[in-house]
Amino acid sequence: MDKNAIIHERRKSVVPRGVGVFNPATAESARNAIVTDVDGRELIDFAGGIGVQNAGHCPEPVVEAIRNQAQKLIHTCFNVATYDVYMELAEELIALFPHGDHTKVMLTTTGAESVENAVKIARQYTGRSAIVAFTDGFHGRSMMAMTLTSKVSYKIGCGPFAPDVYHLQYPNYYRYNDGLSLDDFVARETRRLRESLINRVDPKNVAAVIIELVQGEGGFVEAPVSYIQELRKVCDEYGIVLIIDEVQTGFGRTCKWGAYQHYGITPDISVWAKSMGAGMPIGCVMGKAEIMDSAMPGTIGGTYLGNPVCAAAALANIRFMKSIDINSRAEHVAEIVRSRFENMKSRIPVIGSIQGLGAMLAFSLVKNKQHQEPDADLTRKLVLACLDRGLILISAGVYGNVIRILSPLTISDDHLKRGLDILDEELVRLAGSSHK
Repeated sequence: MDKNAIIHERRKSVVPRGVGVFNPATAESARNAIVTDVDGRELIDFAGGIGVQNAGHCPEPVVEAIRNQAQKLIHTCFNVATYDVYMELAEELIALFPHGDHTKVMLTTTGAESVENAVKIARQYTGRSAIVAFTDGFHGRSMMAMTLTSKVSYKIGCGPFAPDVYHLQYPNYYRYNDGLSLDDFVARETRRLRESLINRVDPKNVAAVIIELVQGEGGFVEAPVSYIQELRKVCDEYGIVLIIDEVQTGFGRTCKWGAYQHYGITPDISVWAKSMGAGMPIGCVMGKAEIMDSAMPGTIGGTYLGNPVCAAAALANIRFMKSIDINSRAEHVAEIVRSRFENMKSRIPVIGSIQGLGAMLAFSLVKNKQHQEPDADLTRKLVLACLDRGLILISAGVYGNVIRILSPLTISDDHLKRGLDILDEELVRLAGSSHK
């Protein structure tokens, strides 16, 4: 039995099956876009730890920052003894993502924790309880975040869920355009948005609306710009806090530091994690100071939030991404990936649609192109076939039929193109069509 098989047998013995296996790869070490498995085989990484490694695996400035900080201070709890690296990181984040004239930041350990605290802050600020989220969204696996999450398979047997949460249909033009132009589709969906404040929930009771501008687990579907601008107007009109979930979209993935920067709006609160820390467990809640300060002392926070080692890693990571111009690098990656995807779609009938923003790109696999019938079985086979060829992939989408690209944005052209070749060749082999 090889080492890969042995490690998975050990996993089955000690790890509960509810901790899912999205790809059966193993990892012994990693550098930039290459993961070396326990058998010493090098794998091209198109998953990036689910969008965590925008700056690549183990960037040297981050490794050095972790080493230096761990020698000085690993933990005190920020509530017990304040340390400078927390504020230094907060100041760096505020400079990147100003939310109006005065912005404040709360550090967290995960995206889900960021979401939980954003909801608490919004409720205290408004004195209201209702939260509006969207279908196909994913916001985490803690109880409030899971309530906001739409995908049923992530929630089986976990209820009852938090009350006073309402889901509206995400403005998914790919799936629900009904032959309308984009402008007409947005006009229809914004009418439905306003109607929901009459027939679903009283806007005077809504504390916040939370939305992903590009849905991560939902399949890399991006919201139309004009829809989000109308949503911003609705929130302003009724005094509702607009929360933008940037956990997977942030730090260069969409070719900007934050996806909201494509939309001409400023959120009231935004939540971040994943590529903020280059793999270290850290995230944050950012928002307008007036809103952030509305939370009563002791109602937000936690033992490990803003841990000094994680904060030092995130600070070094952001500065490293600045030094290499991560957004320009993302534009380069996006151009290569989108061009290949368009070429594949022209040749391979099972590719239903290409979706995403910037370097956050994906395609769906379908059984019937006319009706866009999802093909989750082919998707699973493709993930495994690519792993056999040395490429780590993960799927997405409510129906599990979307192949997404979350490679490090620092990936070399050779590794990026080789990975795309493997993806192309294996899909041709499994689905049957011409290869060029």
